[in-house]
Amino acid sequence: MLRAAHFPFNKTPIALSALKLTVIPSLSISASLPHPRSLSTFAPSLPFLSPKTLSPILPSLSFLRVPSMSGQSCPKASFSSGSESGGGREILVQHLLVEADDSKLLLELQQRIAGGEDLSDLAVEYSNCPSKERGGMLGWVRKGQMVPEFEEAAFKAPLNQVVRCKTDYGWHLLQVLSEREESFLGEIQADELHGKMQDPKFLEEAQLIDVREPDEVAKASLPGFEVLPLRQFGSWGPEITTKLDPQKDTYVMCHHGVRSLQVAKYLQMQGFKRVLNVSGGIHAYAVKVDPSIPTY
Repeated sequence: MLRAAHFPFNKTPIALSALKLTVIPSLSISASLPHPRSLSTFAPSLPFLSPKTLSPILPSLSFLRVPSMSGQSCPKASFSSGSESGGGREILVQHLLVEADDSKLLLELQQRIAGGEDLSDLAVEYSNCPSKERGGMLGWVRKGQMVPEFEEAAFKAPLNQVVRCKTDYGWHLLQVLSEREESFLGEIQADELHGKMQDPKFLEEAQLIDVREPDEVAKASLPGFEVLPLRQFGSWGPEITTKLDPQKDTYVMCHHGVRSLQVAKYLQMQGFKRVLNVSGGIHAYAVKVDPSIPTY
């Protein structure tokens, strides 16, 4: 049975396994964070996800198309101001992965599922994917984030029905638990943000997040931004959907816009409807908008 324990991030679980090509943000922090290993708990390696997307938040998820964390060679995703990541639907997926040549185990698991056992429970015990720690939960994915074979099977699968597919990583038993409209992820330029911040209603209605470290914030900061240091992700990440409102517009800022983009992707994966990354970070704001703000 799918239990709450399998959703470590409350309302909308992070996609932590092998499927995502672009959806899973990999928190690329190599330049800014000297100790990337401290982020290893964000996501295990999910081999079948597409590397384009996983780079920042999820370390190696091979079958997902995601960019990798520090040290990985996956390409980084970028967004221009106001651009959307694509229209369509997103699906909430969990799966179980077994070796391609282990047909005996595959058949046994299919029979046990047909007999009433939960895919999530079996994933914990038998899956070869790091997502097993979350009952096989991959999270919300959209087209373009998974290897072709997995994507085709997942987007054709009826809700709650377990289907089988094969990729270069082995056999997958996957289940689509829910679907929704795709969310929005874009960028906002420093001057545009400045214009919005002149409206008192904006500061009341929007959610502003600064993911820099405390020592950086002490050097330069903007009013209204809540500081959620990336290195302290373990303390605020799992509670983010209760700490903030996923229905509100959310703006994310860092020093140059790299770390914040990864967090923005993470928020999108957690179900935040509209997330905007501050292009160029506070450095761009200081250079283009307000020279009184120190640069560092």
